[in-house]
Amino acid sequence: MVTEVLTAVFNPEIIMYIILGVGSGICIGALPGLTATMGVALLLPITFGMEASAGMLLLLGIYIGAIYGGSVSAILLKTPGTPASAATALDGYAFSQRGEGGRALGIATVSSFIGGIISCILLMLISPQLANLALKFSSPEFFMLAVFGLSIISSVSGNSMAKGLLCGCIGLLVAMVGMDNITGYTRFTNGNVNLLSGVSFIPVMIGLFAMSQAFISVEEIRKNDNVEQKIDRALPTMNDLKTILKVAPFSGLLGTFIGIVPGAGADIGAFVSYNEAKRFSKYPEKFGTGIPDAIAAAEGGNNGVTGGAMIPMLTLGIPGDATAAIMIGALTIQGLQPGPMLFSENKVLMYTIFSGLILANIVMLIMGLSCIKLFTKILAIPKTVLTPIIMILCVVGSYAINMNLFDVGVMTAFGIVGYFLNKLDVPTSPAVLGLILGPLAESHFKRALLMSGGAWNTFVQSPISIFFFIMTILTLFWPFIRRIKKS
Repeated sequence: MVTEVLTAVFNPEIIMYIILGVGSGICIGALPGLTATMGVALLLPITFGMEASAGMLLLLGIYIGAIYGGSVSAILLKTPGTPASAATALDGYAFSQRGEGGRALGIATVSSFIGGIISCILLMLISPQLANLALKFSSPEFFMLAVFGLSIISSVSGNSMAKGLLCGCIGLLVAMVGMDNITGYTRFTNGNVNLLSGVSFIPVMIGLFAMSQAFISVEEIRKNDNVEQKIDRALPTMNDLKTILKVAPFSGLLGTFIGIVPGAGADIGAFVSYNEAKRFSKYPEKFGTGIPDAIAAAEGGNNGVTGGAMIPMLTLGIPGDATAAIMIGALTIQGLQPGPMLFSENKVLMYTIFSGLILANIVMLIMGLSCIKLFTKILAIPKTVLTPIIMILCVVGSYAINMNLFDVGVMTAFGIVGYFLNKLDVPTSPAVLGLILGPLAESHFKRALLMSGGAWNTFVQSPISIFFFIMTILTLFWPFIRRIKKS
């Protein structure tokens, strides 16, 4: 198997896709407003017709590149390219004001690499063991797992749980459209044959994450906020490397475990790592004034989440964050079902992806240190050029999935919905969770009842089911518990 994996990873075509993905991701992440989730959703249709390993590594390259790329604008403009880089902006911009923008970018690059590599190693160690445990799941366990996944809506709802639950219900309602997978009964299609197989969730995600952002950019298209920055050398000094090696490995480890918790995300990983580095620092008062420790902690933490978020997605079919939710769509396009059977039926593919992730982080390090001056020029692209390109890619990507104009209409409709949700400060991630996990919960709920002859206690009989039941209750009520503790 080792020979097969190495042959697959070092295939020139695979390497080209990894380089293309990481480069595209850095460009997307460097542009304020274009998130890693949006980049992956936008380029997902490109993987249609590609080999599974090539398609997944292209998207994972975009994911890794975009999380790192957000640090470029965070450091140079104090405008995080992605939410994951918000913590980096706290100290990064202070470097730029001192004329040390290149030094800050170098620290961010090496720290991102260390955090990413640690997350890849843990992904390789933890995923197979978790998959072996998940092989013991039957319908009751899968139903409770899906319910636990849906309960995560409470933790990705931002400041308002009510808004998050509302958006999650929108996703669940959309998931109900089409033919019932157990009885074959047709629901909510209104006689439209395009809806018999349900609403394709890839156009929905492109609309929610990419087209909605393009609509928002149209409002700001006249703003002249594109600034070209000059930077000095990006290679860290020996003193900076000592600081990075002291802070980034722990932050990467912390970020990986935060990524494993479904719904947490890279922004939480960055802030938690930043906070812990400040807590254990000998000079916490200097955090916020522009010190290497702060950038190393934030970037090590947010890149650690990239591998961590893949662990529940690959082993259990539960997305660790919104980007991992789109990765489920990528696997589905390839005819693969995320979950424990992936490891028993596609070992070579899984370890090819793991090895490719390590290679993607190495590519990110090389690109970050050698081409950073080129990537900073991306900030000078005017919105009048960028916004139409994004819109065209949204339309082409939605059409390319099924060669059906109906999907373009779905994408546009959800782009409008996403635009208004953003305006109302309603998070869109819960809708994706509802759309993906709704059908899983429904089908296993019915199967479990059929297996048990309608006995409701079948969902709390096995230790695994009881564990997920308890976790669901804790997840749902944790925001209230936290509020009570604060008061």
